[in-house]
Amino acid sequence: MDIHVARQPIFDKQKRLYGYELLFRGGVSEVFPGVDGDMATSQVLSSSFFTFGMEKISGGKRTFINFTRDLLVQRFPLMFPTRNVVIEVLENVEPSAEVIAACQDISKKGYTIALDDFFYRSELDPLIALADIIKFDLKLTPLGEIGPCLRKLSNDHVTFLAEKVESHQEFHQARDMGFHYFQGFFFSKPEIMKQRDISTPQLQMLQIMAEANKDDVDFDHLEALIARDVAIPYKLLRYINSAYFRRVTEVSSIRQAINLLGVNGTKQFLSLMALARLADGKPHELIRLSITRARFCELAGKDQANGTDTSTLFMLGLFSLIDAILDDTMENLVDQLPLSEAVRQALTRGDGVLGDYVTLLACYERGKWDHVSRTAAALGMQEREIARCYEEAVTWADTILDL
Repeated sequence: MDIHVARQPIFDKQKRLYGYELLFRGGVSEVFPGVDGDMATSQVLSSSFFTFGMEKISGGKRTFINFTRDLLVQRFPLMFPTRNVVIEVLENVEPSAEVIAACQDISKKGYTIALDDFFYRSELDPLIALADIIKFDLKLTPLGEIGPCLRKLSNDHVTFLAEKVESHQEFHQARDMGFHYFQGFFFSKPEIMKQRDISTPQLQMLQIMAEANKDDVDFDHLEALIARDVAIPYKLLRYINSAYFRRVTEVSSIRQAINLLGVNGTKQFLSLMALARLADGKPHELIRLSITRARFCELAGKDQANGTDTSTLFMLGLFSLIDAILDDTMENLVDQLPLSEAVRQALTRGDGVLGDYVTLLACYERGKWDHVSRTAAALGMQEREIARCYEEAVTWADTILDL
């Protein structure tokens, strides 16, 4: 069975990354209610710890994973490190004596316990007493109905997590109500207060990103661009000597690094450095997601019969969240950049083959597996290739951000 694991970020009040929830499917065509819960959780843990490696998929952050009744009663969570895993008790787990006893044992061993998709019932009180985190799904329980429940449950040891936070307004409202953690993709959308012009430094960075991905950039020009900024040569050499490349002999010159990376690799590196400058002050996860998307689109386009250039796909993924980075409309931004019409249509309207690549990854990020299957079929991709591309893209993005 092919294993598919996606991760969704969880933030604190300052929009700093707190952890990830892992989303699992045995095959992306499956719908979750049709998958046995014990099998799903067992395989997500197996694939995360033993196949992908927990450090690779979580970047060393806390990892939220759902556990079913039977797995809790069997003390299955005790097999794993306390510092890595947050034990999510599913909303359909009844608080029987066996379940409560198991959660007491798990809690005493130092594990963090979260109650998933919470809706208050008095019979849940024994589990509430053991819980460290209580999660509210804002699609199931609107914020307007949650306030009295938060006041009733507030104490010194429990924190509240709002999931499916999809707008900045929901984030601010939930934070003001007393939530501590936030899960959802609000951070990847622009927070537009008013229409404004792009500053000259920002425009220059955008132009570097676009120009760096043109076919006619030569090595001499690339070396000159890199040498102008003391931080870029430093990061370039750290990158080429990182564990990602597993080099025996250390690379010590810009020209050698450029030769080893090649034209495309160096252009991509310059684009990423420019992106990091643009995203200064934004949640770090927004940069990570942009880099992941760029690499994913590039990898997904390799060996495809549609003839799409992979450097175009890399740039497409990199620019797919530029509206959130600059808090402006995508339409306004693409009008100021030297982009092809196909790229413009993909970024602004999701049209064409290029638009399908962005849709594919956005659905994978959110665990919308039925949409992933349909989009993959339209692109002629095998489902197992999607999981491979995602895993490699995540690893690559984490390597870049560790520089």
